Amino acid sequence: MLTLAEIRDARAAIADRIYRTPLLSARQLGERTGTRCFIKAEQLQRTGSFKVRGALNKVRSLSPEERARGLLAVSAGNHAQGVAFAGAAFGASVTVVMPGKAPRSKIEASRGYGADVILHGTLGDAFRKGQERQAEKGYAVVHPYDDPLVLAGEGTVGLEILEDLPDVDAVVVPVGGGGLIAGIAAAVKFSRPEVRVIGVEPEGATKVIPALQAGAVVDIGKANTIADGLATPRTGEQVLEHVRALVDDLVIVTDDEIVDALLFLLERSKLLVEPAGAAAAAALLAGKVNLPEGACVVTVASGGNVDLMRLAEVLPR
Repeated sequence: MLTLAEIRDARAAIADRIYRTPLLSARQLGERTGTRCFIKAEQLQRTGSFKVRGALNKVRSLSPEERARGLLAVSAGNHAQGVAFAGAAFGASVTVVMPGKAPRSKIEASRGYGADVILHGTLGDAFRKGQERQAEKGYAVVHPYDDPLVLAGEGTVGLEILEDLPDVDAVVVPVGGGGLIAGIAAAVKFSRPEVRVIGVEPEGATKVIPALQAGAVVDIGKANTIADGLATPRTGEQVLEHVRALVDDLVIVTDDEIVDALLFLLERSKLLVEPAGAAAAAALLAGKVNLPEGACVVTVASGGNVDLMRLAEVLPR
């Protein structure tokens, strides 16, 4: 399990390379849901998502020899950009393996940060290809979620929320592989155990709930959700340990509910987020989160790397 000291150490180590993202009042979202609502705007983070926090904390911890071998990441897009950014910051070459249908914007952004991008099959196929490449080349692997240094980096989001909103009652977090909710839950529960932490999985890519039910990590195969940032085929052992111990509830949202939330945030809050970044707000708007009237709640907008072609497909004509 992470410690609060490890998360604080991560914050000190990466503070000069990331943004302290704002906590924005979301009055209309609160009025719709009977809460006092705020949005942690990680879509405004460097590289457009929270992923850079964990990537920087991992890469800065590698030895010069490990960095010299080059870094490897497997990702649907946001982790790829975070590792590419971190590699450039520490002078390490980066290879990322992404699914063949990864959003073009995320592919080009990863290349723009200096990464060599390999496109291969589904995300599950990409993980297998990544293992092959690592075995061939000896790269240092930066896992997207199941690594304590990555979790500590993601946990810095939780520290900022508590400092900016001391009277918070609940934090609602989108869940892909689960690194973000594991890190936030550790930061929140080890500081303020009474604060509820609630995870949100997309209907076509639930893997943490089945893992909790099975008592072990399960592979769901190919995910099917508009929220590509949450479409990992499995969670991890370390993530599962943290979720089991620290997360109060997990709920599921549909793609339609995610799209409704994305449009709500765009129209009412003037925030453009990717579908994964709208999942937490979707759970509130769809009535999936059980909170008392007037509760002070933070929804984490985890990313804003929107594929404009796909966005055009979901916008009402």
